[in-house]
Amino acid sequence: MTALEKATGDVVFKFEPFVLHVLCQELQDAQLLHSAAVDSGFRNSGITVGKGGKITMAVRSTHCLEVPLTHKGKLMVSEEYIEFLIHVANRKMEENA
Repeated sequence: MTALEKATGDVVFKFEPFVLHVLCQELQDAQLLHSAAVDSGFRNSGITVGKGGKITMAVRSTHCLEVPLTHKGKLMVSEEYIEFLIHVANRKMEENA
């Protein structure tokens, strides 16, 4: 809260979801990993095939959170709401695990 009171610009509370990139030798390997990731709840996962045939499987969570807290130095939310955001982000971190 002390840092937010001193802010002169825009401050955003941001939680980034889990991301894991895996280089796969075969497309079948990437497909198997993709199925396992989606079945485990990582619904934003995908497979990319590069120009040189490099196959990358990205395991991604959808647990993101981005909320503005200040605008031009003015606090836009209550301390209670910030505590709520911290609770939500911590829960999302546990879900990432």
